[in-house]
Amino acid sequence: MSERLTRVYRAVALALTAATLVACSTTQATGRAKAHSAASRSTASADALSQRSPDDIFVQLREAARANDAPRATALAAMLSGYDVPSYVQYFQIKPRMFDRSGKALIDAPDDEIRAFLRTYDGQAIADRLRNDWLLVLGKRHDWQTFDAEYPKFVLDDDTQVKCYALMSRAARGENVTQAATDLLTTPKYYGEGCVDMINTLAASGQLPRKEVWHQIRLAYEENYTSLGKQIADALGAARPDDSLLDMAATRPAQILARGVDGSEASRQLTLLAVVRMARSDAMLAASSFSSVAGSLSPEERAIGWGSIGMRGALSQNPMAITWYRQAGNAKLSTTAQEWKVRAALRAGDWNLVRTGIEAMPSALRDDGVWTYWYGRALREAGKVDAARAQFQKIAMQPNFYGQLANEELGNKTSLPPRTTVTQAEVDANRANAGFRRAAKFYDLGLRFEGNREWNWELRNMTDRQLLAAAQYANQIELFDRTVNTADRTKVEHDFALRYLMPFRDKVEPLAAAVDLDEAWAYGLIRQESRFIINARSSVGAGGLMQIMPATAKMVARQIGMDYHPGMMHDIDTNIRLGTSYLADIYNKFDGSAVLASAGYNAGPGRPRTWRSTLDRPVEGAIFAETIPFNETRTYVENVLSNTTYYSALITGRPQSLKERLGIILPQ
Repeated sequence: MSERLTRVYRAVALALTAATLVACSTTQATGRAKAHSAASRSTASADALSQRSPDDIFVQLREAARANDAPRATALAAMLSGYDVPSYVQYFQIKPRMFDRSGKALIDAPDDEIRAFLRTYDGQAIADRLRNDWLLVLGKRHDWQTFDAEYPKFVLDDDTQVKCYALMSRAARGENVTQAATDLLTTPKYYGEGCVDMINTLAASGQLPRKEVWHQIRLAYEENYTSLGKQIADALGAARPDDSLLDMAATRPAQILARGVDGSEASRQLTLLAVVRMARSDAMLAASSFSSVAGSLSPEERAIGWGSIGMRGALSQNPMAITWYRQAGNAKLSTTAQEWKVRAALRAGDWNLVRTGIEAMPSALRDDGVWTYWYGRALREAGKVDAARAQFQKIAMQPNFYGQLANEELGNKTSLPPRTTVTQAEVDANRANAGFRRAAKFYDLGLRFEGNREWNWELRNMTDRQLLAAAQYANQIELFDRTVNTADRTKVEHDFALRYLMPFRDKVEPLAAAVDLDEAWAYGLIRQESRFIINARSSVGAGGLMQIMPATAKMVARQIGMDYHPGMMHDIDTNIRLGTSYLADIYNKFDGSAVLASAGYNAGPGRPRTWRSTLDRPVEGAIFAETIPFNETRTYVENVLSNTTYYSALITGRPQSLKERLGIILPQ
């Protein structure tokens, strides 16, 4: 740390201390003592920071920016003159002046600094990130002229709020955006200020019907964003129910239902909100309570209510879910409710409802490979063999769970595509890539979010061959997760030895064999769990290559007689030994079902036992996996077993069957 930078930061600390002392002058003696103590701590903190490395200060700057702490970000940035990623130092100073501590956009953002930054770093990932931020500010201001000039330059265009502001801008120019708005508004989690603003604006101009506003409120209540739902309710204008009634529907739904329905719009819609909320905790109680008031609603409203109850019933794997869904007919439901309608039908073996349920989905949802596969299955069950084959052919070349299953429906097994190899010269060309160098810097600092942003930005316009060269480069510098992620993006030319990488094989193979565990399955799980990041740590505390929970590690170590302490979690040998032992143990306890054991590894063994206990007949492993009620676990199981099938093809050199691996799940 240079002496000049040390003086700069100490000057900031002294200024803060002076301000504190001025404030102290009006307080009593005890207050002065506390202020002096705080000032001393501030100076001591500044002195301590001045002894930290530039990298340490940069990491703290990043955290200050994430917290939108502008004063602290400014002070920290002042210590980083000449730092080797100046774009991020500057970004982390600007961003906290664009948003308040709660993350809401500030209309008085420093536009001139933003424009200068965008000119300086044009074409870089961080410039696109700042443009995203600025568009949120411009949208909040309703500065449509500047917004419209900047929006086409936003390369990733992956922010729902920005999309909402873009529709508001179009509406301000006189365009009708009703359909575009309703197509966009499907996931309240991502609405933020921008989409609430759009809903209010479009409702006021007559572009968003009241029925759609109520639908949006229900979506928010369904996903437990009740505060957001109350904000959306402002779009109802004078007809908006009191907060007390909206709160009652959210927290005391039985009281709303006990009031009955007086025939008014507000009363009917509050009843539906109450049903949505009650069903979250008890679908059976919601069905019973709703039956007593459903007669006072319109047929469409009754169908919506039954659909909401059906969804919660399906999520709790209640056998009545299919009955409730049948009463919903073709009501307009949330995306989640539409998907669970089909899943409930799959579990019940009602292929006709599977087919009609998928046909009722909006095209963007229906075209997802998941529903393309199940639609093909439903058509085949209806005797429409040629139409079914056409559906399977749409996705059979996709190297994922449902692509593999569709391929098997066409009479094929999972095999590896021809391998494309690249030259070392092609690989070495990536060493000069500035974005990759920034990414490597961030990975060294443990800043994976920023590292991934830089790495992925560089991949956007690469050909398949360039992607494979970048993947091989990542492999050579032991960024194994980037190896997999990059190789995963190719469309025509492939190298599945990179896509399904097998590092640490000298450890995985013998440790898996020691517990009679399929090596391909071990790799399939590691690929999904950690992408081979040795020090990976999940938000719930799982760690290492196989993402073992601390309590599980301790239990397994005791069972196998292994000396273990928590500091060993990220030791490769220890982590793999514990993980393979645990997976083999639950596999044996689940009678050799890879589906149940994979689910148990992710969600705990008790949950798949519960899900299995609700079966009233044997079901395909694919149906059981598709109807797992936890999104994370469902995706996990499908990915692990898809991975495993490819790893098995790599290891054995022979085509493999995913359907055989999935097997049949019998009632408990």
